[in-house]
Amino acid sequence: MLQTLSTASSLWNPSQRSACLEIVEFQRSQLSSLSPCPFYLKFGSKSVQKGRALVSGTFPYACQRPKQYPASKKPGEYPQNMDLPPVLPKKKKKPYPIPFKEIQKAARKDKKLAERGVEKPLQPPKNGLLVPELIPVAYEVLDAWKLLIKGLAQLLHVIPVYGCSECSEVHVAHSGHNIQDCKGPRSSKRRGLHSWVKGSINDILIPIESYHLYDPFGRRIKHETRFDYDRIPAVVELCIQAGVDIPEYPSRRRTNPLRMIGKKIIDRGGYVEEPKPWRAVDPSSSSIIDLDTCGACERFPPPSPEDVPIIAQETMNAHETVQTGVTKLMKKYTVKACGYCSEVHVGPWGHNAKLCGEFKHQWRDGKHGWQDATVSEVFPPNYVWHVQDPKGPPMRSALKRYYGKAPAVVELCMQAGAQVPRRYKPMMRLDIIVPESEEASLVA
Repeated sequence: MLQTLSTASSLWNPSQRSACLEIVEFQRSQLSSLSPCPFYLKFGSKSVQKGRALVSGTFPYACQRPKQYPASKKPGEYPQNMDLPPVLPKKKKKPYPIPFKEIQKAARKDKKLAERGVEKPLQPPKNGLLVPELIPVAYEVLDAWKLLIKGLAQLLHVIPVYGCSECSEVHVAHSGHNIQDCKGPRSSKRRGLHSWVKGSINDILIPIESYHLYDPFGRRIKHETRFDYDRIPAVVELCIQAGVDIPEYPSRRRTNPLRMIGKKIIDRGGYVEEPKPWRAVDPSSSSIIDLDTCGACERFPPPSPEDVPIIAQETMNAHETVQTGVTKLMKKYTVKACGYCSEVHVGPWGHNAKLCGEFKHQWRDGKHGWQDATVSEVFPPNYVWHVQDPKGPPMRSALKRYYGKAPAVVELCMQAGAQVPRRYKPMMRLDIIVPESEEASLVA
């Protein structure tokens, strides 16, 4: 859209009793108020002839600076290097993913509608109905989740993985590293060195579980009734609520939307008896075994050497599909996470089970501090050190600033022969040459 700017200059000469008026027009493209390239004024001298009088003056011009992108802000490009992910303190609540002022603004708006007795306008899936265009995405995420578990279980027979027995550190290489950053209970006796043991698939793909709800808008889970509900992976529960039908985990599908005034549901279509977990789920069913990481390495045999790169690439693609699909689903479907611990609940509000044992849990009587969840809380990346030479010497603390990091799944698949997506390369610091220990002191 083009917009015309006009500048006018009027010069008055008392002796000649005549006015000189000139209009200069400029055209520019329409920019938003948040544009980093605002207009600026430019002054230039110009002579204007009006009849026999020649008048000189200074005229302002509206000029536009050319739009320039920084080297790391161009669309579709990534910076050369990126800082490592920050470690959040455990003695402090997690930051809100949505600014707190926006949460208060939305609450005040709902309160005003409730005071006037006006129903809250709800769109799917907030009103209990499914979003039709996200049902194929949910099925795609579930299929990729099964393929991801299968691929990781096969690659763990080939690529060694180590985990610290005292903390949550994981390392993908032929031997553990010597970086002294262990925060375990007896780490001071080892001077911060890790106590390495053989890792499992749960060290690579962190199991984040959630309660399965037949009706997410039904009765809340109480502390006394928590054993009446199944615990399944949060990604699977998100897919079920988004439209995936699994006979072992039934879910209520509404045909009429529910109605709310403020925070109160005035019409939910009545309560429906929920099937008990011991009647609905058969532990020997193969369809639900593939959804969990428990015993995955025993279910899948080691692959042949020529198939390892193919399996690694399929596993990498499945990881990207799951992460992209979960991001799309969480934009519509509500997922809650505790602000103090790693508990996740898929539904419009959290449960009331008193299982939180993190910072100041005594003040909350063990209840969780629910807030909106992020993708990294539902599908955590679990960053590990990137090893340029898995069979080389172990990493050292003196060269820590030269090392990069990557999600554990990406690091495992890369060592097995898969191509690394571009968005992970800046954090992996592939262009940095790790110096020798004697050369590190000479680097500025």
